[in-house]
Amino acid sequence: MNKPPVVIAGASGFIGHYLARRFSQDGWQLKMIGRNSEIQWGDTEAIRQALEGAELLINLAGRSVSCRYNEANKAEIFASRTETTEELGRALEACQNPPRDWFNASTGTIYRHAEDCPQDEANGELGSGFSVEVAKAWEAALDQSDTPATRKIPLRMSIVMGPNARDLGRRGPGGAGVMRPFQILSRFGLGGRMGKGTQKYSWVHIEDLYRAIIFIHQHPQLQGPINIASPEVVSNAELMRQLRISLKIPFGIPTPAWLLELGAILIRTETELVLKSRWVDPAKLRAAGFKWQYPQLPRALEAIADYGKTARELD
Repeated sequence: MNKPPVVIAGASGFIGHYLARRFSQDGWQLKMIGRNSEIQWGDTEAIRQALEGAELLINLAGRSVSCRYNEANKAEIFASRTETTEELGRALEACQNPPRDWFNASTGTIYRHAEDCPQDEANGELGSGFSVEVAKAWEAALDQSDTPATRKIPLRMSIVMGPNARDLGRRGPGGAGVMRPFQILSRFGLGGRMGKGTQKYSWVHIEDLYRAIIFIHQHPQLQGPINIASPEVVSNAELMRQLRISLKIPFGIPTPAWLLELGAILIRTETELVLKSRWVDPAKLRAAGFKWQYPQLPRALEAIADYGKTARELD
């Protein structure tokens, strides 16, 4: 028997593609909202109809932050998150039978640069700067929607790691989230620590993201922002060491911060993505009894590598 409908907004990226596949595998009915979907942004009535009677709404919409933070890109990053969240709120307000839960993507980057202590939902200190302001505005847009019948949860996601889009069976562009540039650097011998290498790297395997979403949906007592991360945080130096092991690469040349700055300009991105120390503590999930399938980085990297190897052998 099929499960009730789940609506995924902004499902065209790495995370959305994986979640749609997993929900479908587990028997959920799927409805998609996005630029490449049958239901388009701007058609609020069509969105309302999709949400009517659905069990769960997951919003992942937002332009990639892997770009230079010029004024045009910053405006698009803001708008792609806040305006889509606001439109979903308007559609939900018009529903007679709205979803029980609305999980809206957010980011662990909302917390400050932290190398001294973990940042949990109760005591974590919010940071400053452009990325933090985006996260705050994103969560504010969710909070301001008048949807009392629907539980609203910002998912403060750490770096999501998983098999790339090709390995999931989809041809065309895509990649293994943030891991792909790390893999490329490692294969060219540049897989050493980045900057000081002491900055913390909070991460989560994408299967545990899916399992956490199901877990939160099944535990209505959980409220407010929820950190989505593995319980094991590593330093950037340890991340690169484990990645080299998984790729069977014996050495990696360290990359100083000044060279990262130059490289970021050349590939049109920002060094914040690798130099900010993200120490995200999933305190709410741990206290509620969530069990991670991939709590440790070596096992997660091994699973990702094995998935890709199997997929390529089946081609």
